[in-house]
Amino acid sequence: MLKVLDQARTLALDPAFLARIKEMCQEPLELCYQCQKCSSGCPAAQFMDIHPNQLIRYLQYGAKDLVLGSEGIWICSSCETCGLRCPNGINLARVMDACRQLALEEKKATARRIVVFHKVFLDTVRTQGRMHEIGLLGKYKLMSGQLFNDLVVGVRLFRKGKLALVPPRLAGQKQITRIFQRTARKQGTAR
Repeated sequence: MLKVLDQARTLALDPAFLARIKEMCQEPLELCYQCQKCSSGCPAAQFMDIHPNQLIRYLQYGAKDLVLGSEGIWICSSCETCGLRCPNGINLARVMDACRQLALEEKKATARRIVVFHKVFLDTVRTQGRMHEIGLLGKYKLMSGQLFNDLVVGVRLFRKGKLALVPPRLAGQKQITRIFQRTARKQGTAR
């Protein structure tokens, strides 16, 4: 905790940042008293540069550049374990979503490979209606430039029948298309 406080003292702070995040996620971030239950239960915390409890503290300080430039907000899978463990009922998955959204809006997303993966994942779901692993991997490999680093694993999975060449059809594709269209209208970005 002292490390977090020391880092926050050297940062440029933006008091309006906390208000913006709270407006977006509608979560009572001021109730966090740093019990660390969110971080201790997070399955991805060991891979994050900023743990969930630290993220909330940085938000409380208004450390906008540090939060929006963090890889931790992109590593979060929104499993909601943190929210279930929080004694104050803070849904940290919503907070992470708000941080990711602002990082993209303000072009502060520094974790390029993770951002590319998120975009490819959503595009695959938007066009296919569900996940199609080979399509996702192909697009990701082309966009990230990492064409051959997982090739051996991919071939093994394909040989075992774990990767389908053709995506399965989805009966509810029209509903998924409407969800993406409504979301694009709300955000002001048509696809």
